[in-house]
Amino acid sequence: MGSKVSVLILAKNEEKFISACIESVKTFADEIIVIDDNSTDNTAQLSQKLGAKVITHALNGDWGRQQTFAIEQASCDWIFFIDADERATDKLAGRIKNILSQDDRQFAYMTARLSYFWGQPLKHGGWFPDYVVRLIPRQGTYVTGFVHPKICHDYKEVKLPENEYLVHYPYRDWNHYFNKLNFYTTLAAKKAKEAGKSANILDMILHPMWAAFRMYFLKGGFLDGRIGFILAAFHYFYTMAKYVKLYYIDKENVHITENNN
Repeated sequence: MGSKVSVLILAKNEEKFISACIESVKTFADEIIVIDDNSTDNTAQLSQKLGAKVITHALNGDWGRQQTFAIEQASCDWIFFIDADERATDKLAGRIKNILSQDDRQFAYMTARLSYFWGQPLKHGGWFPDYVVRLIPRQGTYVTGFVHPKICHDYKEVKLPENEYLVHYPYRDWNHYFNKLNFYTTLAAKKAKEAGKSANILDMILHPMWAAFRMYFLKGGFLDGRIGFILAAFHYFYTMAKYVKLYYIDKENVHITENNN
């Protein structure tokens, strides 16, 4: 007989992406719930037009709590998380329907993600398969973590085949990319400081060089052509920014004037 699944989407000002996201899950979703973080665009209206249930709930900077809230709104025995900048492929949708028909609630399923940037798939450089837990029984499941959430559960995790993936659009444009770079390097520096770590000039030199080398050569980023080179180069600056921010985290940015006698 099978079981039913609630598709859960967290969104804020996603009017350019939300429709395609919802359309991609319609073939297997029994209900679609959009948790809307007070969008000021047409995210809510477009979601409702496509049959989704929209619940307005402030994120308040706590992604894990928002996802847990979403789980609490679900009425089905299974839940499937998808972000507004993701799309379920036909192969993934078919696999999910098969899993639901068997309704074996011993497992949580991880899906691969294939990211695209400027129309190009990022298959190398550590970008793929980028497995994430997405399909899971609702009972006993909750999420922790303010920015990088962790789905907590007691089920055995199973990876679905790499060719049954989510399509992911992580960056809308270069402004979006650099805004994320700034945000996550600041967060990384704060976490490192809280863990008792510090940084020096060698960290600022050697860690970025290694990070870029590993992404471009060891993880095959060069196979993605021009965009692979660009992202590896920017990964150098990402890593450098992280250590620079850690070095300066407790220092004051003040102007010291000379004492004129």
